[in-house]
Amino acid sequence: ILDVGQEVQRASVISNLPILVRQNPAETFRRVVPKVREVLNGAGVEIQLAAAASFLTILQDDIILIHTHTYSILKTVLLHLNHRDTVVSNAWLETLLSAINALPKETIKQEVLNPLLYQSQLSHSLQARLSSCRILGKVACKFDSHMVKNELLPLARSLCQDVEFEVRACMCRQLESIARATGVDDTRTELLPELVELAEDEESNVRLAAFDTIINLMEMMDSDDRVHIVVPLVMSVCEEATPADKAVLVSLSFQFGKLCSGLEGFLSDEQKSRLLQRFRVLCVAGLQTEGNQTEGSNESHPGPLQLLLQPAMVVFAETAHFLSELYPSFSSLCCDPEVSVRRSAAAGFHQVRPSASSDFFLTVLHLLEETLQFLILLLLSPSVPDQIPELLAALLLAEQKVGCSLRWRLHEKLLQRYSYLARLLPGEVLHQSFSPRIFIILTTNKVLPVQKEAARTFCMFLRYNRKHDQRQEMMERLIQDLAQGRSYWNRLRFLDICEMATEIFSRKYFNKHFLMPALELVHDPVANVRYKLCQLLPRLRSSLRLPADKQLLQQLDFCVQKLLCREKDKDVVATIRKVTLSHLRPVRDFHKRQERDLLDQKKEKEETLLLEMVSLNLQINLQSESLYLVLMASRLSSGTAGAPTDRRETEL
Repeated sequence: ILDVGQEVQRASVISNLPILVRQNPAETFRRVVPKVREVLNGAGVEIQLAAAASFLTILQDDIILIHTHTYSILKTVLLHLNHRDTVVSNAWLETLLSAINALPKETIKQEVLNPLLYQSQLSHSLQARLSSCRILGKVACKFDSHMVKNELLPLARSLCQDVEFEVRACMCRQLESIARATGVDDTRTELLPELVELAEDEESNVRLAAFDTIINLMEMMDSDDRVHIVVPLVMSVCEEATPADKAVLVSLSFQFGKLCSGLEGFLSDEQKSRLLQRFRVLCVAGLQTEGNQTEGSNESHPGPLQLLLQPAMVVFAETAHFLSELYPSFSSLCCDPEVSVRRSAAAGFHQVRPSASSDFFLTVLHLLEETLQFLILLLLSPSVPDQIPELLAALLLAEQKVGCSLRWRLHEKLLQRYSYLARLLPGEVLHQSFSPRIFIILTTNKVLPVQKEAARTFCMFLRYNRKHDQRQEMMERLIQDLAQGRSYWNRLRFLDICEMATEIFSRKYFNKHFLMPALELVHDPVANVRYKLCQLLPRLRSSLRLPADKQLLQQLDFCVQKLLCREKDKDVVATIRKVTLSHLRPVRDFHKRQERDLLDQKKEKEETLLLEMVSLNLQINLQSESLYLVLMASRLSSGTAGAPTDRRETEL
């Protein structure tokens, strides 16, 4: 096929080359790989790209253990690195860069550095010099600092002075990895002056690359370097950046939090004020106003603008001045027309909140209605205890606002996030505040996806509630208001809850509390309820295990027989005939049944553990009360009162 096949066939063979190597590496490298090298000479773009991807897979795979094979593949990659087509050349370069991590040091030094680093000379093409820049940055981490300083650093400095600005910018962005390989001292003495010079380059792309690299290396600088180098550079960039300089604005939006955090303590009040002013400008950069909107224009922020979402900005502005300095900017991000910006604001709010005051917390919380599901993250962050009730009240209020709107998809997502509260909050809080609201949604909301999500959330609250009387109260309410409710809609909702309960609870718990109320609906006067019950029968049958559930199985069989004999509604009859006893038999697939049994055992253990924890807490409380009474009785009998007088009583 490689000899006489069509191009699409040759590309297919080359794409499957890694499979051939895995099956028979010796013969593949002896007979097929040489033929592939012949095909690549003068081959089209498709074959070149397929070969680059295949050789990368082979180099990164553990199947290549023989040095000669690695050498053979690497020589092919290097041969086509300077292909005349830029797309093909970049593909081979990416293959080489990705494979460097898997290559030994000696191979890299002999086969990659020695021949290719000469391409950094001006006599070679622009593409070759750009490749040399990226190779230098990639291989720096593979060698010790002495080798990097003596052999790689001089070449890097030479490329930083290249006549083409593309080469200078590319090499400048690789200086970060070289600096980390050489160490702090050499970075300050050798590379920092080079970066400062590049930051004053005549080309904006080079200046921007130098700015990004200096900010990324700020952690390796001492206080003098930050004051005399970084601060003037940052002030200059902030003052010279205009709305037309989108690349600069994007870079600032990425770096602003890190920049402010690194310069904290090195800025004057005036400089700090100017940075905050620039930040406020960035938060609204790119927004279309009524006066400059153009037809078909959907231009938004120039960058991701996850600026405020870093706690560094809260610390930088100081918590006491946050509302006056940065609250309008945060408000604009929360109300941004782009949903991605609003989502980022909500997702990062849980990082900002621990540093913020209670007033700030209450002020901005209502702005996050667009992305309410992320508010649950607040409970996972380090929280101030006295703000937890405020958060819970805000969550309930937010849900009511969404529930009154027509945005049922957002309502559904919010209820899905509410189910996580079952693992985060005490059962008492859930039972008093959230369970009643979820039950109201379950019985009054008319949107089916919202109803089903409310059913799932209610089951989660029921499962993780550790108080027996509260669980009993919740079950009684389900049976009285739903399973035995006057509205057939409520009875349908109970069957929805049964469907959710089979997934959430163990079979033992489900059979004890849900099965019989569900089977009693076989007598329901409304055909839709009986129809729903027929659809649920296979799931109910799968919850039974003989011989322990023999009586429950008889009840289910009686239910099926009654439907088969007495049912008159044609839709119910058609459904029950589809779900006959043959369909209600246990699953015969041994492996699938074993997986279900293991999962059910895990659920039952968790439920038993929750009950044991409740019992243990009760015993501890009783023992504490008993010890306290014994202590007080002994002190009263001795005629003393007040605080304990010795260490033993204090410990008791």
